Amino acid sequence: MESKTDASLTSEELAAIEDEEVLNKMLDNTTDYEQRRMIRAALRDLMKKKREKREQERGSRQQDLKQQGLSKGGTTGAAVSIGRASMNQQSPTNKPPGQSCPPAGSRASPAETSAQKSPPAAAAPNAKNVKQMLLDWCRAKTEPYEGVDIQNFSSSWKDGIAFCALVHRFFPDAFEYSILNPNKPRDNFQLAFSTAERLAGCPSLLDPDDLVRMKEPDWKCVYTYIQEFYRSLVEKGLVKTKKRM
Repeated sequence: MESKTDASLTSEELAAIEDEEVLNKMLDNTTDYEQRRMIRAALRDLMKKKREKREQERGSRQQDLKQQGLSKGGTTGAAVSIGRASMNQQSPTNKPPGQSCPPAGSRASPAETSAQKSPPAAAAPNAKNVKQMLLDWCRAKTEPYEGVDIQNFSSSWKDGIAFCALVHRFFPDAFEYSILNPNKPRDNFQLAFSTAERLAGCPSLLDPDDLVRMKEPDWKCVYTYIQEFYRSLVEKGLVKTKKRM
């Protein structure tokens, strides 16, 4: 009897694999549509688990840093915390309504600057800033393309044209952009994802059939895929950056 191969693994067995490289190789070597769908689903779940783990670890590190700052500073650390809260209440004109932290690049008072030296984690960009940076990057790269107007990570990507434009920007010889039809979203999704996988090494984490069934794509799924595409371009040397997204 023929031995069991990677291509015949069940969804439960695929879910037990915790190595993205293994799943990506399986995806490259599998031509069966159902198996590819299952592998992509396993990749999505694995990435989600890793992302949640990173967020938990980041939160733990920030909490440890805060605790260390308090233990080293003693009463001084407590006074700094109270002083910071007091400044937040007394200086409403220096901060936009509803914003809990000063905007990037704003000049803090000497007392607040001194307080910020204790917890270095406060200087790290938050998830909201990273999301906006990535959205701005997508908008800048696709700005010359007709029919593309990226305003978010959901409705702006629903016909697949934005995906194609982003991929075409880095691989202009891969396909003819001008002949794409926005009324054929599945074809556009398939073209963008397969090209990105073949030329950039970006795993096809999104399923065209799933996307066309939605009224609008899930922004978290689109955001995750664009992050992977960005990282793949960085690894290929096609995007140079000083900040990791």
